[in-house]
Amino acid sequence: MAANTQPIFSSLGSVQWAAPALTSANTAKDGTGTVSTIATGNNAGNAAGNFIQKIIARALGTNVQTVLRIFINNGSANTTAANNALIAEMTLPATTLSETSAQPAYELPLNLALPPGFKLICTLSTAVAAGYQVSAIGGQY
Repeated sequence: MAANTQPIFSSLGSVQWAAPALTSANTAKDGTGTVSTIATGNNAGNAAGNFIQKIIARALGTNVQTVLRIFINNGSANTTAANNALIAEMTLPATTLSETSAQPAYELPLNLALPPGFKLICTLSTAVAAGYQVSAIGGQY
Protein backbone atom coordinates (compact mmCIF):
# COMPACT_ATOMS: atom_id res chain seq x y z
CA MET A 1 0.00 0.00 0.00
CA ALA A 2 1.26 3.48 -0.82
CA ALA A 3 2.74 5.41 2.10
CA ASN A 4 1.59 8.77 0.80
CA THR A 5 -1.51 9.17 -1.34
CA GLN A 6 -1.64 12.95 -1.00
CA PRO A 7 0.56 15.51 -2.78
CA ILE A 8 3.46 16.76 -0.66
CA PHE A 9 4.37 20.43 -0.70
CA SER A 10 7.32 22.36 0.70
CA SER A 11 6.68 24.10 4.00
CA LEU A 12 9.64 26.53 3.77
CA GLY A 13 11.91 27.78 1.04
CA SER A 14 15.40 26.35 0.69
CA VAL A 15 18.25 28.30 -0.88
CA GLN A 16 21.69 26.70 -0.64
CA TRP A 17 24.97 27.23 -2.50
CA ALA A 18 28.46 25.93 -2.98
CA ALA A 19 31.06 27.87 -1.02
CA PRO A 20 33.54 28.96 -2.05
CA ALA A 21 32.76 29.59 -5.71
CA LEU A 22 33.88 26.85 -8.12
CA THR A 23 37.17 27.36 -9.96
CA SER A 24 39.01 23.99 -9.93
CA ALA A 25 38.85 21.28 -12.57
CA ASN A 26 37.75 17.72 -11.89
CA THR A 27 37.51 15.41 -14.89
CA ALA A 28 36.16 12.40 -12.93
CA LYS A 29 32.69 11.43 -14.14
CA ASP A 30 31.88 9.43 -11.00
CA GLY A 31 31.71 12.17 -8.33
CA THR A 32 35.09 11.36 -6.83
CA GLY A 33 37.93 13.84 -6.49
CA THR A 34 37.51 17.48 -5.57
CA VAL A 35 33.80 18.33 -5.37
CA SER A 36 31.70 21.12 -3.90
CA THR A 37 28.48 20.55 -1.98
CA ILE A 38 25.59 22.61 -3.37
CA ALA A 39 22.78 21.36 -1.15
CA THR A 40 21.97 18.84 1.56
CA GLY A 41 18.74 17.03 2.24
CA ASN A 42 18.63 18.22 5.81
CA ASN A 43 19.79 21.84 5.90
CA ALA A 44 18.73 24.00 8.89
CA GLY A 45 17.91 20.93 10.97
CA ASN A 46 15.25 19.74 8.51
CA ALA A 47 14.82 15.98 9.00
CA ALA A 48 12.29 15.37 6.21
CA GLY A 49 14.41 16.22 3.14
CA ASN A 50 14.34 18.97 0.54
CA PHE A 51 12.82 19.52 -2.87
CA ILE A 52 15.40 20.92 -5.29
CA GLN A 53 13.63 22.78 -8.08
CA LYS A 54 16.66 24.06 -9.98
CA ILE A 55 20.36 24.86 -10.00
CA ILE A 56 21.55 28.33 -11.01
CA ALA A 57 25.15 28.93 -12.14
CA ARG A 58 26.44 32.51 -12.40
CA ALA A 59 29.83 33.49 -13.82
CA LEU A 60 31.82 35.76 -11.51
CA GLY A 61 33.95 37.24 -14.30
CA THR A 62 36.04 36.04 -17.23
CA ASN A 63 36.07 32.24 -17.59
CA VAL A 64 36.84 29.69 -20.29
CA GLN A 65 34.11 27.29 -21.41
CA THR A 66 33.51 24.37 -19.05
CA VAL A 67 30.94 21.75 -18.08
CA LEU A 68 29.10 21.79 -14.74
CA ARG A 69 28.38 18.25 -13.51
CA ILE A 70 25.80 17.56 -10.80
CA PHE A 71 25.86 14.38 -8.72
CA ILE A 72 23.66 12.97 -5.97
CA ASN A 73 25.70 11.61 -3.07
CA ASN A 74 24.11 9.20 -0.58
CA GLY A 75 25.67 10.98 2.41
CA SER A 76 28.77 8.79 2.57
CA ALA A 77 32.26 9.71 1.38
CA ASN A 78 32.28 10.89 -2.22
CA THR A 79 35.71 9.25 -2.63
CA THR A 80 33.85 5.96 -3.20
CA ALA A 81 32.31 6.12 -6.68
CA ALA A 82 29.41 3.84 -5.67
CA ASN A 83 28.17 6.59 -3.31
CA ASN A 84 27.62 9.05 -6.19
CA ALA A 85 25.34 9.25 -9.22
CA LEU A 86 25.80 11.68 -12.11
CA ILE A 87 22.34 13.17 -12.70
CA ALA A 88 22.91 16.25 -14.87
CA GLU A 89 25.44 18.19 -16.92
CA MET A 90 25.34 21.69 -18.35
CA THR A 91 27.74 23.47 -20.69
CA LEU A 92 28.85 26.83 -19.32
CA PRO A 93 30.14 29.00 -22.19
CA ALA A 94 33.19 31.23 -22.05
CA THR A 95 32.42 34.53 -20.34
CA THR A 96 34.05 37.96 -20.37
CA LEU A 97 33.91 40.37 -17.47
CA SER A 98 31.97 43.54 -18.27
CA GLU A 99 30.86 46.48 -16.20
CA THR A 100 28.29 47.49 -18.83
CA SER A 101 26.69 44.16 -19.81
CA ALA A 102 25.16 41.63 -17.44
CA GLN A 103 26.29 38.02 -17.39
CA PRO A 104 23.40 35.60 -17.95
CA ALA A 105 22.31 33.08 -15.34
CA TYR A 106 22.41 29.45 -16.45
CA GLU A 107 19.53 27.43 -15.00
CA LEU A 108 19.27 23.66 -14.81
CA PRO A 109 15.83 22.33 -13.80
CA LEU A 110 16.02 19.31 -11.48
CA ASN A 111 12.66 18.94 -9.70
CA LEU A 112 13.86 16.18 -7.40
CA ALA A 113 13.28 15.18 -3.81
CA LEU A 114 16.58 15.08 -1.93
CA PRO A 115 16.29 12.65 1.02
CA PRO A 116 17.64 13.56 4.46
CA GLY A 117 21.37 12.88 4.66
CA PHE A 118 21.85 12.98 0.89
CA LYS A 119 23.80 15.77 -0.85
CA LEU A 120 24.00 17.43 -4.24
CA ILE A 121 27.62 17.83 -5.20
CA CYS A 122 29.16 19.39 -8.30
CA THR A 123 32.35 19.75 -10.30
CA LEU A 124 33.67 21.77 -13.22
CA SER A 125 35.38 19.95 -16.10
CA THR A 126 37.91 22.72 -16.73
CA ALA A 127 39.62 25.12 -14.35
CA VAL A 128 38.28 28.67 -14.70
CA ALA A 129 39.79 31.99 -13.64
CA ALA A 130 36.99 33.98 -12.01
CA GLY A 131 34.75 31.10 -10.95
CA TYR A 132 31.07 30.23 -10.86
CA GLN A 133 28.61 30.67 -8.03
CA VAL A 134 26.34 27.62 -8.02
CA SER A 135 23.07 27.76 -6.06
CA ALA A 136 20.20 25.34 -5.41
CA ILE A 137 16.66 26.72 -5.18
CA GLY A 138 13.80 24.69 -3.73
CA GLY A 139 11.91 23.97 -0.55
CA GLN A 140 12.03 22.07 2.73
CA TYR A 141 9.50 19.36 3.51
